Amino acid sequence: MAEPEAKKQQLQEQFYNQSIDTVREELDTSLDGLTPQDADKRFAEYGANALAEGKRKSNLMRFIDQFKDFMIIVLLVAALVSGFVGHEWADAAIILAVVLINAIMGVIQESKAEEAIDALREMSTPDAHVRRGGQVLTIKSEQLVPGDVVLLEAGDIVPADLRLTDSASLKIEESALTGESVPVDKDVATLEGDDIGIGDRTNMAFMNANVTYGRGEGIVVGTGMNTEVGRIAGMINSAEETTTPLQTNLNQLGKILTVLILVIAAVMFLVGYFLHGEAPLDMLLISISLAVAAIPEGLPAIVTIILALGTQKMAKRNALVRKLPAVETLGSTDIIASDKTGTLTQNKMTVEQMYYWGKLHPASEDIPLDDDALLMMNLANDTKIQGDGKMLGDPTETALVQFGLDKGFDVREQLKQWPRVGEVPFDSDRKLMSTVHQLPDGRFLVAVKGAPDQLLERATQVELGKDDIQPLDDTRKQAILDQNMDLAKQAMRVLGMAYKFVDALPDPLDSDTVENDLIFAGLVGMIDPERPEAAQAVAEAKSAGIRPIMITGDHQVTAEAIAGRLGIITPGDDAAVLTGAQLDDMSDQDFEKNVSKYSVYARVSPEHKVRIVKAWQKKGKVVAMTGDGVNDAPALKSADIGIGMGITGTEVSKGASDMVLADDNFATIVVAVEEGRKVFANIQKAIQYLLSANLGEVLTLFIMTMMGWDVLKPVQLLWINLVTDTFPAIALGVEPTEPGIMKRKPRGRNSNFFSGGVASSVIYQGILEGALTLGVYLFGILHPVHTSQGDIHADALTMAYATLALIQLFHAFNVKSIHQSLFTVGFFRNKAFNWAILVSTLLVGVTIVVPGFNGLFHVRELDLYQWLTVLSAGVLMLVIVEIIKFVQRRMGKE
Repeated sequence: MAEPEAKKQQLQEQFYNQSIDTVREELDTSLDGLTPQDADKRFAEYGANALAEGKRKSNLMRFIDQFKDFMIIVLLVAALVSGFVGHEWADAAIILAVVLINAIMGVIQESKAEEAIDALREMSTPDAHVRRGGQVLTIKSEQLVPGDVVLLEAGDIVPADLRLTDSASLKIEESALTGESVPVDKDVATLEGDDIGIGDRTNMAFMNANVTYGRGEGIVVGTGMNTEVGRIAGMINSAEETTTPLQTNLNQLGKILTVLILVIAAVMFLVGYFLHGEAPLDMLLISISLAVAAIPEGLPAIVTIILALGTQKMAKRNALVRKLPAVETLGSTDIIASDKTGTLTQNKMTVEQMYYWGKLHPASEDIPLDDDALLMMNLANDTKIQGDGKMLGDPTETALVQFGLDKGFDVREQLKQWPRVGEVPFDSDRKLMSTVHQLPDGRFLVAVKGAPDQLLERATQVELGKDDIQPLDDTRKQAILDQNMDLAKQAMRVLGMAYKFVDALPDPLDSDTVENDLIFAGLVGMIDPERPEAAQAVAEAKSAGIRPIMITGDHQVTAEAIAGRLGIITPGDDAAVLTGAQLDDMSDQDFEKNVSKYSVYARVSPEHKVRIVKAWQKKGKVVAMTGDGVNDAPALKSADIGIGMGITGTEVSKGASDMVLADDNFATIVVAVEEGRKVFANIQKAIQYLLSANLGEVLTLFIMTMMGWDVLKPVQLLWINLVTDTFPAIALGVEPTEPGIMKRKPRGRNSNFFSGGVASSVIYQGILEGALTLGVYLFGILHPVHTSQGDIHADALTMAYATLALIQLFHAFNVKSIHQSLFTVGFFRNKAFNWAILVSTLLVGVTIVVPGFNGLFHVRELDLYQWLTVLSAGVLMLVIVEIIKFVQRRMGKE
C-alpha cells in the first residue's frame, strides 16, 4: 500500500534523560497503551515503522555511467573517427566491442550496490507484542507508532526504539548496533546528562537488538527512519561513493594520452601539410593512423580481465570481492581500521582465568571436577542446553557452562542429583543471582553468582582448599578484591561464586533470606578473546607498512587490553586510545591534525567511525575498514575499501562492503593485501608493455611521416595492437608475485601507474622499439633483395611491420620485472605467458606467410635473410634492456 507523501516528523529528543511520566505525557499515551483509534490516527500521521529506500539507479543508468570514464570517451572518439573519416570500420567495430564488454562487466559488478538498505529493511522484526486499550495484541511491527507500549521477553527482537518503563532482569544484546559483545543490563532509571553514548543508554531498547534475558516493557519513541538503525540507513543512503586509486590512475592515464595524441597529431598534420605539401585529407588519415597506434584500445578490457583473475584467486583464499576495483585498492592500503568484536576477537565470551583456593589458575589448567567455584558457576546459571548441544541463554552464562563441559563437568547430570527447587533472579541493583538445590541428604544448597564486591559483602567465610573453610577477614577480603581489580584491568569480566548449606528451604525466597552468611568459593575472569591468528596478521600488516587501527563500541579498558594483546598498541599506552566522548569534544580540524596519534577508539558511534575514516582520507591515506555489524555499514561505505564478515556479519554490513571475508579471518585481509599488491604490479607491467609498444609505434609512424617515407597502414597497426598487445598483456596480469612485495611500503593515494621507474622505462623502451624498427626499415632499403623500387619499399615496409610486431613480443619478456633481470625472474615460469607469446607469434606470421592475407594486410612474403634481420632486432631489444637494467641496479646499489 502506498504511503502518504508527507509524514509528520517525529520528535527528535533524547528520551533517556526524561522520566517515564515526562515521556508518557510528551507522547500523549499511558501505560495501558494507545486506543486503537489513536494508533490508526498516528499511523496515518507518521507512516509505517519501516526504513526508507534510497534512490536507485536502473540498470540502464548504470550502463550509461560506464561510459563516463575518460579513457572510454577517448576510445569512443577514436572509433568514430576511424569509422566515419578513415572508413576503417573493422577498427571501429573492434574498439566498440571492447568498450561494450567493459561496460557490461561493470554493470554486473555494481548490480548489488543497494543490498545494504534492502538488508536493513529485511531485518525488521515481523511481529510485535503491544498493549493497546489495556489489551495485549500481536501486530506487524510495521504498524507500530510512537506512543505504543511494547512488551519484551527473552528471544524477542526489539521492534522499534523504546524508552523502557519496566524491567525484570532484562538484558539486551546490542553488538550489531554498538559493537559491544556483552549484553547490556537494562533498567528504567532516568539518566543524567545530554551526551550519553548509545551503549550506555541503559533505559532504552533499540530496534533490531536481541533480548537475551528477562522481560520488560517500553514506550515507542521512534519508528522507521527515526530509530537509531534508521539513522544508520540514512547515513548509508547519503554516503558518497569513493573513487578508487585505480579509477583515478586510469582517468589520469586517459587524459595524458589524449593530450599527447592531440599534440603529436597536430604537429604531424602541420608538418605534412606545410612542409611536404601533402593533401589535407591524406594528412588527416595519417593522423588517424597515429591515433590508432597511440591509443591502447584494449587497456580497459585488459585491466578488467586482470582484476577479474585477481578476484578468482582471492576467492580461493576466502576473500570474496564484490567490486572489481577493490582488488587493486587493497594493494595501496595505508590504514586498516578494524572493528574489534567478531573481527579481531571471536565474539564469544570465554573463561580465561579462575581464582580459587586462594590462587589464580589459567583456564588451560585442569580443574578438580568437585571444585566448588566450578560447581556454583554452573548451578547458578539459566543456560538451557538443547538436544543438539546448542545453548540458549545469556552469552556470559553459556560461556560458564561451556567451560564446565570442556573440563568434563556436565551440569545436566548434576541437576539430576541436585534439582533446582527455588531461585532469586538476577537484577541490576544487587547484581547477584541465586539458585536453591535439593540435596540427597535432605539439606539444601544455595548457589550464588554475581559481582565480586556485592558478593563479598554477603560472605562471612572463604574456601582456601578442599574442606578448608576459613573466616573471611579484612585481609583475605582485600586480597580477593585486589585480584578482581587485576583481572578487570586486563579487560576481563569478573564474576564471583559463593555458596552455603541450609536445612530448610528459605521462606520467603528473597535476597534477604538467601544471600547471607555465604562461603566465598572463587572468581572467574572472562573475555571475548582475540582470534588466534589476529596478532600474527597485525604484525604482518605492520611489516608491510600498513597501520592497523581498532574501532569498537566496547569500553576503553577492554579495547586497550585487546589492542595490547594484539600488538596494535603497547600495553598501557593510554595516549593511543581515544573514546567517543573525547572525540565529540574535538573539532574536525583538531582531530584531523592529531588523528595519527590514535590507534584505538572506544565507545564510538557510527558517526564516529565515518569521521575517523574521513580524517585519515584527508591526510591522503587509503583506508580499508572492516566490520560485521549494522553500526559498521556507514563507515564501510565511506572507506576506500569496505571489508565485511561473511559468517558473523549482518547482511547490512555485507551489502555496504566492497569485499567480504568468507572465513571472518582478519589474517585473510593480509593475504588479500598481498594479492592486491600483486595485481597492481601486474597491471603496471601490462601498462608499461602497452605504452612502450604504442610509443614505439607512434615514433615509427611520426618519423616515417616527417621523412616522407612509406607509412604503416592502420590495419597493420590495429593487428599489431590486437595480437601482440592483448594476449601478452593479459598474460602479464597473472605473473607470479615478486619476492619481497609485502616488505614494501604502501603506494598510497598519490602514486600512479608511472611510479617506481615505469615512466622512464616506458620512454626509453618505446624509443628503443621505434629506433630498431626504423633501423630495420632502413636496412631493407639499403640492402634490398629485389631491384625495382616498388619491391624494395614494399619489402622494407613489410620488414618494419614484422619487426614492430615481433620486437614487442621479445619486449614482453623484459617487462616481467621493472628492474630485476629476466634470468632472476625466470623466462618460462608463467605458462599463460608462454602460450600468449607463441599464439601471438603465429598470428603475426600468418599475415605474412599464408597466401591470401598479403593483400588484406598490405605486406609481402620475406625470405630467410630478411627474417633473420627482423629476429636480430628482437634479440637486440632483449639484450639492450637487460644491459640497461644491470646498470640501473648497480647505480642503485652504489
